Amino acid sequence: MPTDEQPILVIAGTNRPDANALKVARLVLAKYQSAGVPASLYSLSEMPAEIFNPSCYAKKPAGWSDTTDRVVNAAGLHVVTPEYNGSFPGVLKYFIDMLPFPEAFDDKPVTFTGEAAGDWGAFRSIEQLMGIFGYRNARIYATHVYIPGIMQAFAESGALKDEGTDGRLGKQCFGFAKFCKALGE
Repeated sequence: MPTDEQPILVIAGTNRPDANALKVARLVLAKYQSAGVPASLYSLSEMPAEIFNPSCYAKKPAGWSDTTDRVVNAAGLHVVTPEYNGSFPGVLKYFIDMLPFPEAFDDKPVTFTGEAAGDWGAFRSIEQLMGIFGYRNARIYATHVYIPGIMQAFAESGALKDEGTDGRLGKQCFGFAKFCKALGE
């Protein structure tokens, strides 16, 4: 089971200000917390500016080590991704590229939630990310949640309007926590 020392890390997969992915990631975090599952949130907007220097491919800046530690020490990763132009955001790929190979994702449980303005709810983004994380030897949890029509998905309270989607999100979080526990034993 995830612990305070090794929580599930919810990753908001874009650095866009006021991103819908961050709103969904906060809902995901709340699902874990309400179930008593240790979890924390990381938004790609938190990436230190110096990580974008081309020299970082060879040597990572000191400010990046906290992020690396959070990913490597997480019990599992719950990636929330938007769909931009038929794919996931480039900054998410860069984030993945900057993490150590192979230890960042090797045998790491990973699940995905997608959101998009269109009808497919980031299906393409998740499909592409599964290939990348699979290549990096992650253990991909089979249940994903797709949230289409994201521009109309939220109530004024910040909750999802559609109870079915909200229920699937809760079920995904509960199942993923069990998946992390089973792999950690």
